[in-house]
Amino acid sequence: MSLESRPETSTPAGDWREAVSRDEIQSLLQPNDWRSLGSLCLDWAIVFAAMAAVAWWPHGPTLPLAILVALFLIGARQLGLAVLMHEAAHYSLFSNRRVNDFVGNWLAAYPIWSNTETYRNYHLRHHAKTWTEEDPDLNLATPFPVTRASLWRKIGRDLSGRTGLKFARFGLRRDLGFGAELSPEELRRGRQRFAGFVLTNGVLLAGLAAVGFAEGYLLWVVAWLTTNTLVTRIRSIAEHSMSPDPSDPLQNTRTTLAGPFERLFLAPNRVNYHLEHHLLMTVPHYNLPRFHSLLAERGLLERALVGRGYFSLLREASSRAT
Repeated sequence: MSLESRPETSTPAGDWREAVSRDEIQSLLQPNDWRSLGSLCLDWAIVFAAMAAVAWWPHGPTLPLAILVALFLIGARQLGLAVLMHEAAHYSLFSNRRVNDFVGNWLAAYPIWSNTETYRNYHLRHHAKTWTEEDPDLNLATPFPVTRASLWRKIGRDLSGRTGLKFARFGLRRDLGFGAELSPEELRRGRQRFAGFVLTNGVLLAGLAAVGFAEGYLLWVVAWLTTNTLVTRIRSIAEHSMSPDPSDPLQNTRTTLAGPFERLFLAPNRVNYHLEHHLLMTVPHYNLPRFHSLLAERGLLERALVGRGYFSLLREASSRAT
């Protein structure tokens, strides 16, 4: 089926709903504010623990390795904050909507130069138009598979900071109103996002300076420019690329089963359960593994797009012949 002939929404076929009771669905949708707060605290705790490890690491030949590990940990947790911002965009981070948006912005979105409200408007179109020409994320899925050399070039651009610097230049033009014609509302949101970014990053820098490790802020910036762009790219490849059937909701979105190492460095906050997220987009992240198990027990994942591990996914994504 061509993209043009796809229906306008990506509502999943009714067969899985027939196998899952309404009570089970309501249980999956039930938010737990304490668990959301725990995920947020864990992300920041890992960031600060990585910085502390570098601060206390003995100066010597192993220090560069400690810095490298810290950059990957921080970059992954910046993605973790983006995942929680994404959850706030679905109104499923906290049960109170004001708290949801306030925390989603000030503790998740603004520190990584994003904005919950703007992202919400963009992202809900992705859910409504998945794998159609109107899907704003379509260009993230369609290029794959690529050649191994192409994938390595992309990784090189990410880890060298070239991708991150491109995002930073775009963010400055967008938020300060340069370049494309922007509506008054877009200008307001851009200035709000930039002000939130400057304020939260200023607080982060001041806090690190207060404990005598101002240079730790460089770890945050360098991770945002490098490792964060890499893990975000890998996440994007995993979620929708190489779909066997873009018209089938069970095959146009991928869940990637991840072990503890991958969850720590690549897939924070259950972001790997993306198929389940598309089937019920307001299931909180901590309930997605239970939703996956429920679907598997009912035999509903036998023909679904479920991968095993990110490294095998990357091999598939770079399997195109030269």
